[in-house]
Amino acid sequence: MRRLLFCVLPLAIMLAGCTSSGYDYLETASIKPKMRFKDTDPQDFGPKHPQQNQVHGIDISKWQGDIDWGTVKNSGVAFAFIKATEGKDRVDPRFDEYWREARAAGIPHAPYHFYYFCSSADQQADWFIRNVPKEAMRLPPVLDVEWNAESKTCRYRPDAETVRAEMQRFMDRLEAYYGKRPIIYTSVDFHRDNLAGYFQDYHFWVRSVAKHPEVTYSDRRWAFWQYTSTGVIPGINGPTDINVFAGSAKNWNNWVAAVSKDRNS
Repeated sequence: MRRLLFCVLPLAIMLAGCTSSGYDYLETASIKPKMRFKDTDPQDFGPKHPQQNQVHGIDISKWQGDIDWGTVKNSGVAFAFIKATEGKDRVDPRFDEYWREARAAGIPHAPYHFYYFCSSADQQADWFIRNVPKEAMRLPPVLDVEWNAESKTCRYRPDAETVRAEMQRFMDRLEAYYGKRPIIYTSVDFHRDNLAGYFQDYHFWVRSVAKHPEVTYSDRRWAFWQYTSTGVIPGINGPTDINVFAGSAKNWNNWVAAVSKDRNS
């Protein structure tokens, strides 16, 4: 999936605090593409189309409404990132319902936090920890960092050094409490402005809905790729974000088994 340079994870990264057994970018290269899910606005990603990847998942929030989780799982969804909190004082009203139903359906899941730079890292970490129980988290928590130009409450854009320091503080707090190193979700412009070359020992979940990540994140090793926001998932009404995992199904199973363990226990 990535350049040959990154096809095999460096041992140092595999043994870092990511609690990961790694994933192999080479195994997906020769898989014959198969359309797993429909898309109302499909894009041409060239020869490295996300349909080559074996492991697909969704990310959801209250906007998905009622979800038939049994149908979702039977459709082939392997994981779900579920919005939990935002800033220092907002909780997604469907979070508790979604994670419990995802767990009952046997779908590995993780909560994500939408970061606001108008609140401190400690305020937001306190809020997340207060509202997200440890049992809601099978996969590592996700820090969602992106510029939010349409926000009615916070459009502040600090300098890159401040951004990275705030992120690090927030992630350190979550890792200490939950025993799992957070995943970083980001967009192309935010990554370019703040993250390129940094946080190499963290798993990245990248948004790239028009081009393959090797084009939009040329020097970033990624674990998850959000390739569409217009996907069609059986069991969910309306458009849904769909993502793929970088490695094979075997890599996925090994990785889930590794990150499901609480290092603090």
